Parts: sequence; structure tokens; C-alpha cells
Amino acid sequence: MPPERLLLIIEDDAAFARTLGKSFERRGYRVLMATSLDEAAALLKQHSPGYAVVDLKLNGNTSGLACVQMLHKHDPAMLIVVLTGYASINTAVEAIKLGAVQYLAKPANTDDIEAAFGHVAGSEPVELTNRATSIKTLEWERIHEVLVQTDFNISETARRLGMHRRTLARKLEKQRIK
Repeated sequence: MPPERLLLIIEDDAAFARTLGKSFERRGYRVLMATSLDEAAALLKQHSPGYAVVDLKLNGNTSGLACVQMLHKHDPAMLIVVLTGYASINTAVEAIKLGAVQYLAKPANTDDIEAAFGHVAGSEPVELTNRATSIKTLEWERIHEVLVQTDFNISETARRLGMHRRTLARKLEKQRIK
């Protein structure tokens, strides 16, 4: 199988990852799965995927943005799509700056992701909405902004935000209620 049809899914929700993987396999992709930055790095030592789907929020206080950064360093030509239940403008901008081709809010299906792989920056019109931003979303954006500034160092991020490290860890572990 050529490397351009090799897909790496970095997702800590096993059921979602399995479903997504099977769907892509039916479309002719060979799928590799990782649940963390370390697992993904280990897979990159043996494989060179042309595509990657990365969850923004992973277990263990790891941001998917760190994964995007690592994947882009490994292969700048890799097409990376970030999926999140925590969509925000700041994290979308950071994901694109770090090398993602697209940023999709969950729920996203295989069609959405495959279309995102074909996305060329600036080629599609963007719909603007007047939806108010919640305090939780603003907080989440600020946390991710500082995480990127500190190169994903949790202790330094907590210090810059003026909060205890454990408080920050708890905030990063919380699941957004839909």
C-alpha cells in the first residue's frame, strides 16, 4: 500500500477511533491507531503516513496541538486534520499554524474528514456567525493559547495563568458536555 493511503488516527476514545478506522479502511486506507503523543511517535519510527486525524484533547493532559506539531516536523507534506469537541478560533488558528490542513468540530464523519484532507487554505468561503462565546470557551481558548506559548509545559502554563498545576490538570481532563 502506498504511503499516501496510510492514515494515522490519534484519538483516546477507543470506540470512536475504532469506528473511524473501520470507515477509512472501507475507503481503501491502511489505518494506524495511537492514543497518545508517545504512541504516535513510536509509530512514526516505523511508518510514514500521508494522512493524520488528531483529537485536540487527549488523556494525560496532552494537547492534540503537540501531536500536530510533532507530525508536521516529521513530514511537512502530511495532511493533518484536527477533530475537537472544544472548537474555538484560537485553537483552530494554532492548529493551522502548527501544520494542520483543517480543524473540524465533532461530530465529524468520514466524509467531512476526507473532504478536509483535500482542503487548500484560502480556497473556500468561510461562514461567519454571531454566536456569543461562553466563558468556558474563552477560558479553554486562553489555556490553549498559553499551552502553545509554553511548548505544552503544564507547570509553566499553570504559573502563567496564575493557577495551581492540579487545577489546570483537572480543567484539561474535563469532558465538554454537549
